[in-house]
Amino acid sequence: MALPQRAVGEGQAAAPELKNLARPVSLARERTLPVLPALAGLLPEGGLRRGSTVAVSGATSLALALLAGPSQAGSWCAAVGLPSLGVVAAAEVGVALERFPLVARPGDEWPAVVAALVDAVDVVLVCLPRHVRNGDARRLMAKARDRGAVLITTGGSFAADVRLAVASSSWEGLGKGHGRLRARRIDVVASGRGAAARERQVSLWLPSADGGVEAIDRANARCLVS
Repeated sequence: MALPQRAVGEGQAAAPELKNLARPVSLARERTLPVLPALAGLLPEGGLRRGSTVAVSGATSLALALLAGPSQAGSWCAAVGLPSLGVVAAAEVGVALERFPLVARPGDEWPAVVAALVDAVDVVLVCLPRHVRNGDARRLMAKARDRGAVLITTGGSFAADVRLAVASSSWEGLGKGHGRLRARRIDVVASGRGAAARERQVSLWLPSADGGVEAIDRANARCLVS
């Protein structure tokens, strides 16, 4: 069965098209957007604070999982600069594809594309180029604060209110020369500034055996050999 998705134009042509594609930011002006329960312990307010920036390193799947909670609650989310993003994986983690426009290759116009999306949706996931101009970073962060959107970044260096780093990662499911990979365990360290300054660590199955996200109870970690 084909999965719905919204791919839009690339480069400079994408920015004006986005204004017609996505609906305005939701009228409900709650202070935070919800995240999946397994991820709440990583964030100082238990959710994504509107106007904030979150930098994720070590696993694009973790950045994608942050979109699932807002998406399930009715928010529009978008992704920029991730041509290899799997829409099946996005759907499995809980992202509503009908409210998930993608700009795979924004090129040098990526700041304009991201700015247009910040005007239009609640959460923008962007894979940054290797070098980001300080002026572009400041303008995008200021725009997100003004519009009450959330920026989630992967890739290049970018100032952030919250930083999520995958400290370790291992696949589970293979026995002694047999079995199949069923789930991946990641240990995530959260840090940041302000309310996020206190370092926190959470262990997750991402993906879990069913393709979703699940917090690991360290005292009762499951064996996934089949």
